[in-house]
Amino acid sequence: MAETQRVDVVVIGAGAAGMLCAALAGQRGRRVALLEHGEQPGRKILISGGGRCNFTNLDCAPDRFLSENPHFAKSALAQFTQHHFVEMVRRHGIAFHEKTLGQLFCDGSARAMVAMLLTECERGGVEVVLGVRGIRVEPASSGFRVESERGAMIADTVVVATGGLSIPKLGATGFGYEVARQYGLPVIPPRPGLVPLTLADGEWRKLAGISAQVTAWAEGSRVRFAEKLLVTHRGVSGPAILQTSSYWQAGQAVCVDFVNGERLLAAMDTRRDEHALRETLRRTMPQRLADFLTGRLRPQRWTNTALAEVEARLHAFRLEPSGSEGYEKAEVTVGGVDTRALDSRTMEARTAPGLFFIGEVVDVTGHLGGFNFQWAWSSAAACARAL
Repeated sequence: MAETQRVDVVVIGAGAAGMLCAALAGQRGRRVALLEHGEQPGRKILISGGGRCNFTNLDCAPDRFLSENPHFAKSALAQFTQHHFVEMVRRHGIAFHEKTLGQLFCDGSARAMVAMLLTECERGGVEVVLGVRGIRVEPASSGFRVESERGAMIADTVVVATGGLSIPKLGATGFGYEVARQYGLPVIPPRPGLVPLTLADGEWRKLAGISAQVTAWAEGSRVRFAEKLLVTHRGVSGPAILQTSSYWQAGQAVCVDFVNGERLLAAMDTRRDEHALRETLRRTMPQRLADFLTGRLRPQRWTNTALAEVEARLHAFRLEPSGSEGYEKAEVTVGGVDTRALDSRTMEARTAPGLFFIGEVVDVTGHLGGFNFQWAWSSAAACARAL
């Protein structure tokens, strides 16, 4: 990088959103520099989906995203859909397949996805600079001055695509939030999302390794997830819990329907005792879990009223998480730059012209299954069109 360089656009962060935004802006004729503080681009892409990258979801829709403003994501998602991204993947000859629930994965390594994005950057003449330490964004007489240990750049536009706080071992920082606050933009307090929850109740941990199909939701939330729950040595995980965790906050309970709405006890044999309850539950879930829940739910008296209470608890069993496994295990960060401060069509800061925020740094969080990548692609494309 030259001592002081003039470009049209500086994109900070070479993750999914940053690379696509830089590529598309470059292909529109903009002089673009893509700065990354790490030594490798697309590190979260490389580990996603077990190394195969769950890059989007065929069933992508605005209701699959969590935000303080649930309508904010609609514009970007409509401008650049999952089908637009799939078209790009096909154009690069990357083989992929649909897994369950509309999830699309690379047949081979996620490295193909990173290579595709870098090729698109090359097509746009993007200058990709890795290992850039000490990045600072300051106002300039026209636009912005971006300084670092590698020198300085003057740009009309700065795009912040630095992600959230999840998976710090990959270099996650709060840089994007700091820039937002520096320019007077509010930040919704971040917290770990799509993360396993911990339980102080040691009895649950004795069931580690057991999984069951359940319906789970955070107390007070209307959003429910009918997927697998997995008991771990620290608490609970599995898709149902990971999804619920994005809506859960400290102090709340997590409710679990262990029988997915089925009226089990009405179908019990004429016997009304602990053995009958255990046998009924064993027909719908792993034996050890059935035995455990029987011990937790058995009433003192086996009256019809008591059985009705057991049934009700089975449909909304309360777990009391002591916390989560934190950003180290979180797939995403919930919260971020307040969407009220951004233009939903372009991702530009309303009070700081020329400053844009895209991807995970924004208060938009997708469900599990490729939705967060789609938000990265959609927000990046919406931004690039405005540059």
